[in-house]
Amino acid sequence: MSVTAPSAAVPSDGVWATTTGVPGAAHIVLVHGSLDRSAGMTKLNRRLEESFRVTRYDRRGYGRSMPHAGPFGIDAQVDDLVHVIESAPDAPAPCVVFGHSYGGNVALATAERHPALVAGVVVYETPLSWLPWWPGTTAGGEARAWEDDPAGAAERFMRRLIGDARWERLPETTRAARRAEGVALVGELGDLSREAPWSRECITAPVLAVRGELGPAHHEQGMSALAGWFDTRLVTIPGAHHFGPNTHPDEVAAVVAEFASRAVTRAGAE
Repeated sequence: MSVTAPSAAVPSDGVWATTTGVPGAAHIVLVHGSLDRSAGMTKLNRRLEESFRVTRYDRRGYGRSMPHAGPFGIDAQVDDLVHVIESAPDAPAPCVVFGHSYGGNVALATAERHPALVAGVVVYETPLSWLPWWPGTTAGGEARAWEDDPAGAAERFMRRLIGDARWERLPETTRAARRAEGVALVGELGDLSREAPWSRECITAPVLAVRGELGPAHHEQGMSALAGWFDTRLVTIPGAHHFGPNTHPDEVAAVVAEFASRAVTRAGAE
């Protein structure tokens, strides 16, 4: 099988996307988390494109999809993902969607609202911020406390994730770019904390929950709960933290590839 050169486009809604891999092969769409961009999925993309058609995109307000006027809630995120799925060239439907962190909620909400487009969903440490037991001391919780200062919220979020020392070592241009993405961050996290973005009873596609062995305790609890809700496996990536798709792309890609093959076959048989 041959891997084509990437096709990239900025649709009319200002969301940048790129599709690579084997034309006509089973389609996998990668959805990044908060204050991230599709570049964080590049290593995973490269592993998967050898056998699949793969699309990744910068969600509204991040990377090459900024500046963006919003809104940034789950409804708009779902609309973007649907457009990305339907616009991807030589990419058959239904697809499998992989969502990292916040991106998992976008994937699940899309599976609920557009079941004909989604054959299966893989989520990696997806926050369940609307639940009463979800801690308010997470990076997302701290960012929400700064909602009146989006740039400050983005900086606090990043400092919590990567540490003060690493943040200070980033080039000023990078720090400025992250601060500028604070509007999207505050918008999507605020929306997520107010109400559930999806209903598990209404999702018919198979779901797989994945966590990093060294990830935070609340994500272990969250992924365990999600696996129970969907009567599915909880896969643990050895040695991985929250950013496992970037730090452990081989292991994550193997999990996603196995699941995608089964999910697409199942969808085709129905």
